Amino acid sequence: MILRGCCGLSLLLFIAGASSARAADLTHTLAAMAGAHAGHVALYAKNLTTGEQVALDADQPVQTASVIKMTLMLQAFTQVKAGRLRLDQRLPLTRDNQVSGSGILNILNPGLDLTLHDAITLMMTLSDNTATNMVIDAVGLAPTNAMLARMGLKNTYFYKKVFKPAVGPLPADQPQFGLGKTTAREMAEVLESIYHCDLGDSALCHDMITIMRNQQDRDMLPRYLPTAAARDGLSPIADKIGSLDDVRNDVALVYTARGPVIISVFTWGNKDQSWTADNAAELLIGHLALAIVNAWSPNGLAIEVQ
Repeated sequence: MILRGCCGLSLLLFIAGASSARAADLTHTLAAMAGAHAGHVALYAKNLTTGEQVALDADQPVQTASVIKMTLMLQAFTQVKAGRLRLDQRLPLTRDNQVSGSGILNILNPGLDLTLHDAITLMMTLSDNTATNMVIDAVGLAPTNAMLARMGLKNTYFYKKVFKPAVGPLPADQPQFGLGKTTAREMAEVLESIYHCDLGDSALCHDMITIMRNQQDRDMLPRYLPTAAARDGLSPIADKIGSLDDVRNDVALVYTARGPVIISVFTWGNKDQSWTADNAAELLIGHLALAIVNAWSPNGLAIEVQ
């Protein structure tokens, strides 16, 4: 349909005004929820169909915890496309790479060989710290950070191996951020790049999203969203979480009935530092996600995921 003359212009202005009003209402709702939380909240969400956006301190540099592992996955697949790595190449499990925290590889016997694809899958779906260190050995942090710089991300950096001392010349702010640094907006841009397949290989991009749709911890952003699988048997939510004592983060591509939405939430300085499913920050992230989905897709999540 072609809009002509003053009537067409009026309609466009009405639509733009309605969209701005919706964004303002949603921002007000989210700000009230964040303001009632005993901790700090940074949030960025984007409706990839309409272009609508909401943000709360979205450009505040924050600790990533394990969310930064998403950038390592992207760089691994970038090197696979370039022919420098293969997803079926074998990575040895060594005692030096075995570290505590999330995952399963730290309790297995050294000497096991995994494919690069298996290690990435464990890194993303179980946030396996040992698998992450194995992928770092194969991919490298310098190429990962060079990729992030090329993407124009000025506040996103992957500093070191998990639970290993920082080595080499590093930015002076590494002690402040630990494993990684980002902003809610910039990590959303990483995920949007995967969704739009800026990599240029649809099969590899589909593989990355499929891995993330198998993410096993559903206590944060997916918490209050419908749990039924899409028709392909996978979750309609592709996400990566990150947690420290006073940090809870979740960044997700959510396939809604009205199109895909990216939601990026980082919390820190949280009063509740419990490691339970009812941690206050995890509950908050779930409620924030529900409010966004209800506003942008009243019919809920998608059954068909494209």
